[in-house]
Amino acid sequence: MNLNQTITLSPDVISQEVSGETVLLDLESENYFGLDEVGTRIWQLIQQTNDLQAIYQTLLTEYDVAEDRLQQDLGNLLGEISGLGLIILEQRT
Repeated sequence: MNLNQTITLSPDVISQEVSGETVLLDLESENYFGLDEVGTRIWQLIQQTNDLQAIYQTLLTEYDVAEDRLQQDLGNLLGEISGLGLIILEQRT
């Protein structure tokens, strides 16, 4: 995973948090995606900043997780929701 990226939320996505979890709905495709508690925290951070490095650093301080494990898990989630068109990952210029 390249931490030197920015994240942009798709304008066609709405989210709703319910009982600590979040449901994402793509209004264009009508597909939805559920996030657990950690995924919900990542989504909250994405809404606060588009800086992937800052999101990664915040998660490192908030969770007891190894750096390489966090990079792998964060990369997997972002790759999945990016593939669904819910976010756009771009190289920071």
